[in-house]
Amino acid sequence: MANRSHGVDNENLISNLKTNGKFKSSRVEAALRATDRGDFSRIYPYKDSPQSIGFGVNISAPHMHAHMLELLADNLTRGTKALDIGSGSGYLTVCMALMVGETGKVVGIDHIPELVDMSIRNVKKKHATLLETGRVKLVGLGDGRKGYEADGPYDAIHVGAATPQIPPALVSQLKPGGRMILPVGPPSGNQELMQVDKLSNGEIRKTSLFGVVFASLTDPDTQWPRRTPR
Repeated sequence: MANRSHGVDNENLISNLKTNGKFKSSRVEAALRATDRGDFSRIYPYKDSPQSIGFGVNISAPHMHAHMLELLADNLTRGTKALDIGSGSGYLTVCMALMVGETGKVVGIDHIPELVDMSIRNVKKKHATLLETGRVKLVGLGDGRKGYEADGPYDAIHVGAATPQIPPALVSQLKPGGRMILPVGPPSGNQELMQVDKLSNGEIRKTSLFGVVFASLTDPDTQWPRRTPR
């Protein structure tokens, strides 16, 4: 997606995203303005493109995060519960938590312990109360494709990396009326952003939104091999 939304600071970035039509919801705007990307990305945080956050991981471009929140906005309302798979820096997890309000909860999971520790430090910079009150829970797991059943089911699920197929475990962890947004496709082939809705009667409705390019949802040793001590 071509974009022209780069900013000199967070306020400027969000204003440019709004001007360029990357989101419409006032609730999405409020969450984005309250979550400074500079607290979650040290390299060009206000540039509208993916940036490395270390450990072989990128933080998605701001326009993509804004679009994800827009797609999930109706399911990120006061008192709802959400799951952020591949939570990375913790940025989108915080945005989601601000949208679900004081009675809601967002679980962020990642498979690299060092990245989870970094995300906790990031959240503590300006949003420590989210962790203290349990509105945000950040945990490390071996395989995000299995979701996080312990705190499910969820009204909203965001997946920040691509899978070849839609994982059945994630579909089962959606509440009736819930929505999941995830990229689907092979690591080096055509991927598409998919919207998965679980209707009130349990029926699953899948909608292809547009083509994307994401890293693959994988295990930690594949994504970030550790050196064997000599």
